[in-house]
Amino acid sequence: MLNSWTLLISNLKNTKVFNQIRCASQVLPQLSSEKYNVRRKQFGNIQASDVDYFKTILSEDRVLTDENDILPFNIDWIKNCRGQSKLVLKPKSTEEVSHILRYCNEKRLAVCPQGGNTGLVGGSVPVFDEIVLSFMLMNKIISLDELSGALVCESGCVLENLDNYVRKRNLIMPLDLGAKGSCHIGGNVSTNAGGLRLLRYGNLHGSVLGVEAVKADGTVIDCLKTLKKDNTGYHLKHLFIGSEGTLGVVTKVAIHCPAMPKAVSLGFFGVKNFENVLRLYASAKSSLGEILSAFEMADNDSISSTVENLKLPNPISDYPFYVLVETSGSDETHDAEKLSRFLDKEMESGLIVDGTVTSEPGKMQTIWNLRESIAGAGLIDGYVFKYDVSVPLANYYSLVPLLRQKLGSKAVRVYGYGHVGDGNIHINVTVPKYDQEVCSMLEPYIFEEVAKLNGSISAEHGVGFRKPHYIHYSKDVTAIHLMKQLKQLMDPNGILNPYKVVPEV
Repeated sequence: MLNSWTLLISNLKNTKVFNQIRCASQVLPQLSSEKYNVRRKQFGNIQASDVDYFKTILSEDRVLTDENDILPFNIDWIKNCRGQSKLVLKPKSTEEVSHILRYCNEKRLAVCPQGGNTGLVGGSVPVFDEIVLSFMLMNKIISLDELSGALVCESGCVLENLDNYVRKRNLIMPLDLGAKGSCHIGGNVSTNAGGLRLLRYGNLHGSVLGVEAVKADGTVIDCLKTLKKDNTGYHLKHLFIGSEGTLGVVTKVAIHCPAMPKAVSLGFFGVKNFENVLRLYASAKSSLGEILSAFEMADNDSISSTVENLKLPNPISDYPFYVLVETSGSDETHDAEKLSRFLDKEMESGLIVDGTVTSEPGKMQTIWNLRESIAGAGLIDGYVFKYDVSVPLANYYSLVPLLRQKLGSKAVRVYGYGHVGDGNIHINVTVPKYDQEVCSMLEPYIFEEVAKLNGSISAEHGVGFRKPHYIHYSKDVTAIHLMKQLKQLMDPNGILNPYKVVPEV
């Protein structure tokens, strides 16, 4: 039988969890240029005259030059990468962005666009002294068509704020991430973020209706249509979705917001092996059909990490694997009946060993916190090597035991979790501190194994700074050549987010 919910569970806020993680270590990470042995390109050096110019187009308080003020913009969230920027600019409008980029292009000053800085591949922080272009003040909601669900906003809007805004109008954002309280919609679009409910709403190439972006020379590209269908020529918006600020800087987004579900339920189940996880997924697709909105998997070490490091409650006992199933629909009675039949069937079959089901918002949030906090909980162990790959479902978990065997006692933990519904697994390896020997054992080994399975070395986090020299494991040489041609065409001086995405060789 399913366990009753007997634990007194507090509704832990994600912000509290992230604060624990952020404060876990105050040690500054090594400079990226030294850690990864990168040479600075032939860009211009920022002069006092450049700073004076920026102060003519931005108010003085939006031109940061103090080292202490700039430090947070130089370090990524997981403290893996650290840049050396001496200047942060905070525009409030597309026009200001255009002026900044035009000037930087003429002076050959490199620029690093930055949103909420929640990325995991070093794409959102400088490598050397690139000017950080922060979008935190471009956070206005421009319009919402409640009939069509088309939302238009500036790129610095925080994802959770947008979701709260549209929920008051019976809509939801089609994207949901563990970092939703900090990440910006412009960064989400620029990295083609996936998230927890891609199974239900698809990726951003389908949800984004249009974008406004600024090229390196300051030209504003207006593709900000709100139409579901516009088949006029090349679909230029897609150039900016997932290009991580290397082709142009996204300044506005038009996105389709689906109707808010009237009935949401969440199940958290213990499963005895990974084969049964896949069988349970097949059953959920068949039995729950249109109301299935999320199907997440986490192994025992993933959940143990959040329980031990962040003191989060686990509502059920220890099991080798855990599955989180969310349903979202329009008819509570109908949905409850489908879910009940599914549970009865799989409890009887043995695919579900134990679990809990709830539709109470506080309890659902507690379960989601357990899942969403996995990404940060490992940082309490020390240093985390993070890999975000997609592989065929039959091989979804196969890399985790391979890495455990390869690393042995050199790792504190090796664990896997992720979105079974889209084949995306997150593999984390925790060690007491950064270890070059462990890094050499992991890379390129893990990418070679992914390539053998015809998978992708980046499922949703992007390529960023960490993976350009490994992109050939997922992209054919002809595709990489075309990427370079597009970069040369749109950013001939290479000032936009250099050292990122496009490989040098």
